Amino acid sequence: MEPTDEQAGAWTKAFESGKFIRKSSEFRDFIAPNDAFDTESQRYHLYVSHACPWAHRTLITSVLLGLDEHITFDVVDWRMNRNGSWSFNPEEEGATADTVNGETSLEGIYNRAFDGWKESGRIGTVPVLWDRKHSTIVNNESREIVRMFDTLAQSGLGNGRTLCPDELKTDIDQMIDANYESVNNGVYKSGFARTQAAYDESVTSLFNRLDELEAHLEGREWLVGDGKGQLTEADICLFPTLARFDLVYVVHFKCNLRRIIDYPNLQAFVERMLNQPGIRETCHWHHIKAHYFWSHESINAFRIIPLGPLEGAHTK
Repeated sequence: MEPTDEQAGAWTKAFESGKFIRKSSEFRDFIAPNDAFDTESQRYHLYVSHACPWAHRTLITSVLLGLDEHITFDVVDWRMNRNGSWSFNPEEEGATADTVNGETSLEGIYNRAFDGWKESGRIGTVPVLWDRKHSTIVNNESREIVRMFDTLAQSGLGNGRTLCPDELKTDIDQMIDANYESVNNGVYKSGFARTQAAYDESVTSLFNRLDELEAHLEGREWLVGDGKGQLTEADICLFPTLARFDLVYVVHFKCNLRRIIDYPNLQAFVERMLNQPGIRETCHWHHIKAHYFWSHESINAFRIIPLGPLEGAHTK
């Protein structure tokens, strides 16, 4: 997806000011009943990184919706290559080979869907939702993949649960939107800022939003709905960032005004998520910590991976 002239101008201005700019997703097709990408069991395959919070969303959704038997997945090595690309390494604990296409790198997957991808110099991102039937990428935007998994569950696959009830859809989308730029992307904007002003702006916005979420969760279990509410996509989209916060972002991205463990309601929210059946198993702490500290040489030049925090100091 090429940027418009207006977008390109805005990105250039942001880059010159020292702000972090996240690249867009290129593949934006959707799974829908009786469409080109129909709702079928064992047709779709996920490529993920256990380190990546965006990919983590999709794994959590698959587990909660009982889609494990209908959607397969492979995991890249936690080590990101110097150019930002990902490789498969079945020798690494928690990682796998590419069991569908036999590629050694994620660029190979993208090249199968877009001839000339490798030569273009573009880098493939996770997650990737692959269609076995047409041998192509359906989508590489995590939020849309999460919503499509709900479509699969409602079509008769999985456990029939929904994480996006019609009556809450507007509230869910508004909550996800409110958290994206300030929190989900905010940690990256803080960590990769190239000027003091850009960092100050991002980290202030991040903690202002965390303060708001702490107040919002007072007397609540989940982010949307009345009273205790119910677990929805909004919770799934926030959790991976909070789960990585004290382990990585406090030190590595200099998000150190407070820790999540210093927020009673946010910490309780993280623990509720971890206690959902199957969710703790999607959290590979070594992949998460090792990836960030090892891969980002511009921040951590000697690739030293810290020993702490001690077990249980960031999550219980």
